[in-house]
Amino acid sequence: MIALCVCAGAMTSVVKADEAAERILATARYVSTLQHQDLHGHMTKDGKKMPVSLFLRGDDIQFHYKIKGQPNRFHMRLKDDMFDLFEIKNGKTLKFNDNKMAETINGTDLTYEDLSMRFLYWKDAKVEGQERVNGQPCYKLRLINPNKNVGDYQIVYVWVHSKQGALMKVVGYNAAGKPLKQFQVTDIMRVGNEYTLRRMRVESIDAASNKFTGVTYLEFDKPTKVRQAEGKPMR
Repeated sequence: MIALCVCAGAMTSVVKADEAAERILATARYVSTLQHQDLHGHMTKDGKKMPVSLFLRGDDIQFHYKIKGQPNRFHMRLKDDMFDLFEIKNGKTLKFNDNKMAETINGTDLTYEDLSMRFLYWKDAKVEGQERVNGQPCYKLRLINPNKNVGDYQIVYVWVHSKQGALMKVVGYNAAGKPLKQFQVTDIMRVGNEYTLRRMRVESIDAASNKFTGVTYLEFDKPTKVRQAEGKPMR
């Protein structure tokens, strides 16, 4: 009887922890993406800047960047239980090739998986506890990749600000438990009634030596005008 009670209690704790993890992730997804804004900024590596724009319309998001003057456009469709990524070419919307998910973007340390932050939609999430990041109180969550054949990361740890709901830190690991990438949010901004990313440092890590091999900064300007939820349709 004692053993049965202990097991039942443990299962209840796991269920509650999983539900808590999903609530925290839902808030992080909302703060990160579900605003009606146009965000413009750039990715910077070794002093070279590449413009990038995000057009946020509820559960539809487009991000644009240019390589040698040629535009590249991607479209994300987001739901609580679904994440779809599309590539827009010659006016046609095509399903994004999963084999390209881990490709780096124009020599930066950011991949398509990183820029889309698809790991926020993985369902196997657990709360690992609370820690401080840059002095800020955060929930620490562990996420497990449901499809081991897509992307580089098999396990991702995320730190979410416990008061503002914004992502503060992310570390992605391979199947052997070696870190591959670290995202450190160094500045957030208030847009309307929410907080979102302003500046983030993305560092590549060599799995064999555990040494940093490259760094890219992703930075957005604060919008000069805050859009309302009924904003213009997607471009």
